[in-house]
Amino acid sequence: MKQLISLFFATLAFACQLSAQTVERPYGYLYCHMSDKGEWTAYALSRDGVHYHDLLEGEEVYNTRALSRIEGGARDAFIARAADGKSFVMVTTDMCVKRSKQWYNYGIDLLKSNDLIHWTSVTFDFRNGPRTFSDPESPDVYNDYSKIVRVWAPQMIWDANHEWPDGTKGGYFVYYSLLNAEEDTYDRIFYSYADRSFTQLTKPQLLIDWGYATIDTDINYLASDGKYHLLIKKEGGKPGIFTTSAERLTGPYPEPAEDDYVDFEGNKKCEGPSAFQLIGDSTWRVAYVEYSSKPRRYRICKADQYLRNFHEPEDILGVDAPQHGSFLTLNKKEYRRLEKWSKRQLAKRKNSK
Repeated sequence: MKQLISLFFATLAFACQLSAQTVERPYGYLYCHMSDKGEWTAYALSRDGVHYHDLLEGEEVYNTRALSRIEGGARDAFIARAADGKSFVMVTTDMCVKRSKQWYNYGIDLLKSNDLIHWTSVTFDFRNGPRTFSDPESPDVYNDYSKIVRVWAPQMIWDANHEWPDGTKGGYFVYYSLLNAEEDTYDRIFYSYADRSFTQLTKPQLLIDWGYATIDTDINYLASDGKYHLLIKKEGGKPGIFTTSAERLTGPYPEPAEDDYVDFEGNKKCEGPSAFQLIGDSTWRVAYVEYSSKPRRYRICKADQYLRNFHEPEDILGVDAPQHGSFLTLNKKEYRRLEKWSKRQLAKRKNSK
């Protein structure tokens, strides 16, 4: 009986998490990513999850300078279906190394869209401290927010059980790495909650501190064991992409076992993991950047139903400039709408020359 009750609640929790991710009659995949040609967000479509074709010839899908208000650049795009199941949300690193000439940045952008084409955004500059966030009276993790010099690779997952101070439920669990130049000695993983409107963000709270730098986190809820599985890039200890899991979204996440990582790339450096499932498949695919290769490679490997035992890596096909990004399952209407939009925009460009 206890096992049946546990299974029921695990299934219920899984259904709550999937409410923002499921798609009726899945048809294909959207690869939403930072372009390796520049610091903007690009799209590619696929029917099988491996063979893709660029939209807009890999150029930016929205006005980056207008929607990334700190530096005018967007990196590490992570996209998801919104809580209503009809619209979409995206989060990016607000950063432009080309202009700043440094690997520092100060905030993130929360974006939303009804059609994957027209986007609006809210920018959060973490240097502004408590007034940036929706809970200015909450405890602070830093004495001086103005010394924050890295806010990297934000991602999110819908948490139907999160309760706000006014009693309402549901929020986006937004997680990212932070570095404060005066108060930190290495990057750690923090999280905030964004409200249902995706326009407000709570103060950072610590999620992971293993005693060395960690960045590029990807969290997925697995029905196979009722746990939250986390992929992460370790920059200390034994470097690489590792996985660990927790009973609750907020952790604690134990330090990964030394042998539970993407090991088949040898001494090549990898980052930016993003896991997704193929339509009708209970196992997983894990995409990542192999950034020490020349030229840089974007790879997709297989994993089992528990998001472990990585194997059979291959390069993503058909994308001209793949980089750190994420994957979204689309229905036929959404897929076709993006294809038509891309063709119309390219035709306009051709006719204007």
